[in-house]
Amino acid sequence: MDVSPDKQNLDQVFANTTYYIDFYQRQYKWDDVPVKRLLDDIFYKFSVEYKQYKDNEIELEKLVEKYSWYYLNTYVTNVVEGKRFVVDGQQRLTTLTLIMIKLLHLAEQFESDLKDWISGKIAGQSGFKKEFWMNHEIHKPTMQALFDDIEDKKSIDTSSGITAVNMVNNYNIISSYLDREISEKHKFESFVFFFLRRLVLINLNVEQTDVPMVFEVINDRGVRLKSYEILKGKLLGEIDKEELDNLRLNELWEEQVDKVNKHKEDEIDNFFIYYLRSRFANTIGEARNYDRDYHRIIFTPEINKEFKLLHNPKAVKGFLQNEFKYFSNLYSKIYIYSNNPSDEFAHVYYNRLNEMDSQFLLILSACTLNDHEETEKIKLISYNVDRLFSLLQLQRSYDSNDFNVAIYKLSSEIRDKPVDEIGGVFNKYLLQLLSDARGVQNSKVYSYGIFKDTGIELSKRFKRYFFARIEEFIAKNTNLNMKHSLYDLVANTGAVNGFHIEHILAQNDENKIHFDDDEELFERERNRLGGLLLLKGKDNISSNNEIYLNKLKTYANTLYWNETLREDAYKSKLDFTKMIETYKLSFRPINEFGPAELEERHKLLFDMARNIWE
Repeated sequence: MDVSPDKQNLDQVFANTTYYIDFYQRQYKWDDVPVKRLLDDIFYKFSVEYKQYKDNEIELEKLVEKYSWYYLNTYVTNVVEGKRFVVDGQQRLTTLTLIMIKLLHLAEQFESDLKDWISGKIAGQSGFKKEFWMNHEIHKPTMQALFDDIEDKKSIDTSSGITAVNMVNNYNIISSYLDREISEKHKFESFVFFFLRRLVLINLNVEQTDVPMVFEVINDRGVRLKSYEILKGKLLGEIDKEELDNLRLNELWEEQVDKVNKHKEDEIDNFFIYYLRSRFANTIGEARNYDRDYHRIIFTPEINKEFKLLHNPKAVKGFLQNEFKYFSNLYSKIYIYSNNPSDEFAHVYYNRLNEMDSQFLLILSACTLNDHEETEKIKLISYNVDRLFSLLQLQRSYDSNDFNVAIYKLSSEIRDKPVDEIGGVFNKYLLQLLSDARGVQNSKVYSYGIFKDTGIELSKRFKRYFFARIEEFIAKNTNLNMKHSLYDLVANTGAVNGFHIEHILAQNDENKIHFDDDEELFERERNRLGGLLLLKGKDNISSNNEIYLNKLKTYANTLYWNETLREDAYKSKLDFTKMIETYKLSFRPINEFGPAELEERHKLLFDMARNIWE
């Protein structure tokens, strides 16, 4: 590897070289923390030196040679067709440029003869054009506005992207900091000499073929590069710069990354992990191989055998323009559907309520490039994930470890499969998991014999989810609007507006008599689903340990399922009657609640769940 180190002060770094921002570089993302840390470091060193020499009568330009030099770190460049590209270090170089812009304006304020010198460190003549030495091509208007010292910084156009936004924000931080630290001309001019002559960077210039490797191991000032940023460097580093520009591959990469990351910071990491697992992981053990080091894994022999991305510019171009673009778009769609309830993709949203992220893996696994069955697969797989999870829960057969093991086996079996083969695979694993959990061979996916005692072992979140789905079933089949959103019913657990599990049979002697004062039996029975409801926080508190007839009053104007215990829920409700007849459901008002009534309600829930999930 040919690396040429060169020690330079800032006067030399920003002399007559235009630095182009390489595609390897992330956007300018430094926020106030690293900017203030850099300023603190510089001014701490300067203050020590200035205090020692400020009263010295030696000419300032010579006096500064007595100051100790201060090492600012390394920046990496490579030269392609006469242009010098920044491979690593643009965060720091951009911040130093913003500091110099502020120094330029202070020079004007103090009427210092150093103004032209500082100006020449920010921009200069490059060929026929005047260029900023830090050449953020698409963000030049923002840099120019700061250079021109537009009074209203809020009016500066930052529509070119996050780099422009951070330039303005960080300039304001720098401006305030320097105004506070430098209040008179002599200190200002001393600082300028210190800044330009005694601050030192090491430039490493590397050959183009070595850039991806160097890029991976060198990080900006304490800010580690993300896996997807390293992967970008490795992939795009294989392609000729002219082709990169002509095919707009850097722009394609950024557009797709931004599309996924807008949902959640660094969500693109999860995309790559799920994508590689969907393509290559057949077991949960294999899945662990495709973790945060996917930027290395993707070039291993096993993966390279299919993708052929190592030292293969043609394959890289094809991957970016096809697989990467299609599957990252697909991932983004799933993410949108999972956070926005809709009739068409309802089950994607249901799975999100249950935190069933396995749907990402399974949908990516089943879909082929530009899959014409994409919509059908999203619907079918999300439905089956919800069905698999819910029927296991409702039949006391869910084990998280066994479930996760099955998901990866299932993923391998539906990989690239057509829609008509997918449902059968889910059914096979549902029956297998039920059989393993019960210790007997199951031939039915849903059985009251297993459902009968369900309730106490279920998590609070799944209980809320179950009753939310029951509520939705009633609302849809009686042409009513939901009184509360599914999200509120499942995920909102606040003391006032959150929903909580309500026991119809409260802890009192009157109820225990129905169970022969058998405390263990009473607790087991009252925790079955037939003995539970969902109530909003304040309603739940008010009903507390009341007798059943008083609880009935509390259930008025709450949720539809709760109200079906009351007489007035059945008066002149034609749609409600039609639902009962259509699905053959044994609804009736219940004025006394004991073991028989609890069993009746439990069976009713079983029948409704059959219509929802079986």
